[in-house]
Amino acid sequence: MRSELIDVTTGRSEAVHDITAACAAFVREEGGDGLLHVWVPHATAGVAVLETGAGSDEDLLAALADLLPADDRWRHRHGSPGHGRDHVLPALVPPHATVPVLGGGLALGTWQSVCLVDTNRDNPRRQVRLSLLRG
Repeated sequence: MRSELIDVTTGRSEAVHDITAACAAFVREEGGDGLLHVWVPHATAGVAVLETGAGSDEDLLAALADLLPADDRWRHRHGSPGHGRDHVLPALVPPHATVPVLGGGLALGTWQSVCLVDTNRDNPRRQVRLSLLRG
């Protein structure tokens, strides 16, 4: 199995970061078939496969804001106001995704992208582990 960490600067605002190009480059180097496992080693971020650029990424953030308001209801209280919700995020947007790899390419649908979902404004830098399990 080949594995590497990539660094993603997420900034100080909630965002959906498209990491498809980094994932594609990683599997292209290996060629062949297998499974790409994408893992976020953070307690306050997740990975989603969704369409980007047509509003779905903003819709996801809006839905998360409705489900997990950034207010003082959370028992986990360190960090910026409402930070406790960031620790609940991985229960809704898991910290992992698996994508089939065929012929050294991601077998994603036409409009699918691999995205890092980060609502934590306190941590502007993230890492994502890409691991290729060859078939």
